[in-house]
Amino acid sequence: MQGEAEHHGRNEREHDGPVLVPVDFSPYSADALTWAARLCERIGAPLAVLHVVHDPESAPGYYGQAQGEEHLQRIEEAAASMMDAFLANVAAEHPDIGLLKTLAPTLVPGLPVTRILEVADKLGASMIAMGSQGRTGLPHLMIGSKAQRVAQLSPIPVTIVKCPGREASHAER
Repeated sequence: MQGEAEHHGRNEREHDGPVLVPVDFSPYSADALTWAARLCERIGAPLAVLHVVHDPESAPGYYGQAQGEEHLQRIEEAAASMMDAFLANVAAEHPDIGLLKTLAPTLVPGLPVTRILEVADKLGASMIAMGSQGRTGLPHLMIGSKAQRVAQLSPIPVTIVKCPGREASHAER
């Protein structure tokens, strides 16, 4: 019985946590954010928005000259400005979704997949919702998919949002 109680308690906590939406300012992440905001309003769940500031110096194998904290600070300031504009645009396109008007986004530096999983854990997220560009074939194999990698590594449910009518252009595939 104790195992059932522990399992039941964990499920309750998981369902109480926010839906985390990592965004990269693309139309695909706007679709995922809109989808998640509608879901959260329907079920009464909190919504968390994240952007990982991908500093090239944090990438494995990067041998550029270390540019220091000032460089990262400039990147973070630009990302914060882009996040504000992105959220304002999504809210303006969907005035019926009140939750979009009250978001307090999180920006963190690092490698996207790693940081998305870390933030989801720290927030006690119940789910991660991500947009997908829908790449297929060789570009998908060469570039990989952050959404696919998050889905593979995440201990919580991950929803990959592909909105009807929005397909990757032939050049993106």
